[in-house]
Amino acid sequence: MFEAFTTSTAIVALAEIGDKTQLLAIILATRFKRPLPIVLGILAATLANHFLAALLGATAAAYLDGQWFRFAVAIGFVAMGLWTLVPDKMDEDEAPKPSRYGAFLTTLVAFFIVEMGDKTQIATIALGARFNDALAVTAGTTLGMMIANVPAVFFGSELIKRVPLDVVRMIAAALLVATGVWLFVQTLGIW
Repeated sequence: MFEAFTTSTAIVALAEIGDKTQLLAIILATRFKRPLPIVLGILAATLANHFLAALLGATAAAYLDGQWFRFAVAIGFVAMGLWTLVPDKMDEDEAPKPSRYGAFLTTLVAFFIVEMGDKTQIATIALGARFNDALAVTAGTTLGMMIANVPAVFFGSELIKRVPLDVVRMIAAALLVATGVWLFVQTLGIW
């Protein structure tokens, strides 16, 4: 359980830096200028989205358990690592406009939708399949999202200017690829 939690936290915290949802957090913070409801919206959306993703991964692992499935998950980690090297962009017109629903509800809905099919959601599915522990993976990936996004809400574009995103992307990619290779080697029975 601890390994599932810590691995999930590290992978998502690194993969989220420079991700579309982090850019969304900055845009929402700039538009609403109300950090607490935005942070709470991110938390609620991530808990819901990542729990469903981790549950999907754990359920798939329970039904599809076999060597071929573990190889598929390993290849998935390697693919996500390579995908992490591609920087995300968000156009201003893609971001939600301030609405009558306020900062919390706008953030909740926007984050939940933008996270669908995002690399961190797919990583959460793979982590759920790898560890077969939806709760530990959800807790870890949610903490990872908060580690990456809370500073973005409070410090916004200044943080993005100071953090070398290319280096962070390379570290995240290396971590994902290493996890995939480790799982591949473990499945082969070499280690």
